[in-house]
Amino acid sequence: MTANAPFHSIQHQDLTIEGYSRAAVQSYWRIPEMKIGFDLGAQPWDFMGTSTWFVTHTHLDHIAALPVYVARRRMMKMDPPLIYVPEHSRALCEEVLKVFSRLDRGRLPCDLRGVKPGDEIELSRELVVTASATKHTVPSVGYVVWQRRNKLKDEYQGLSGEQIRDIRLSGMEVTEEKRFPQLAYLGDSSPEGLDNCPAMYEAKILITEMTFVAPGHRKEKIHKHGHMHLDDYVERKDRFKNELIIAAHASTRYQDRQVKHYVQKALPDMLGGRLKLWL
Repeated sequence: MTANAPFHSIQHQDLTIEGYSRAAVQSYWRIPEMKIGFDLGAQPWDFMGTSTWFVTHTHLDHIAALPVYVARRRMMKMDPPLIYVPEHSRALCEEVLKVFSRLDRGRLPCDLRGVKPGDEIELSRELVVTASATKHTVPSVGYVVWQRRNKLKDEYQGLSGEQIRDIRLSGMEVTEEKRFPQLAYLGDSSPEGLDNCPAMYEAKILITEMTFVAPGHRKEKIHKHGHMHLDDYVERKDRFKNELIIAAHASTRYQDRQVKHYVQKALPDMLGGRLKLWL
């Protein structure tokens, strides 16, 4: 393994979450089983094989590795990747790739697509991604990955297989699509990003930001700059229905032990053991 960029890993049921996130340094995440990644602040060599990425916003600690990633896949003779970026930034990202292509004297082929809140992206027959509005200092979006299944309609529950078959043969649709939020990725945002998307609170796994934790740091100023404070989680602790909550993107002004101290003091049970600090 070529360890060019650090990342942590955790397993939750059938999903593996890999990534690293520190404010103003770099953020990047991958879920191998879903064959997707979030943000491109850096690009571990091992992540190169993942061909579909969702970028939340265009601050450099979330997108600086865009040309590097595309160039590596070209060099390794892999197919061009599919990368979703906020709609307002798509044309500018294309210009950035053109400039680096000239500097590198090599092609940088990729399928770059703009996304806006409310958009829906089909990953497979089972998985779909939706984009939601978040609140940061530049236009930004969050993402929710849904599992979809066809379930028997409520009105046909309890019928025999023979009866259901007859209804289907008559031309009636007996099933309907049901969606279940599997994973939510907030990116950088003030609390509005969570509050405006109920699925963030309901997804099995939530990857979120907790940039500030010290009591002396004012929430109002933090929210103005599009981030969250530990107190925001304390105020909302009863809303989190997630099985696993990954809190990342801690400010570099804190040492790891300080983050742990403040969080464990404010949330002694770590949200019922579901809160994981990504340090």
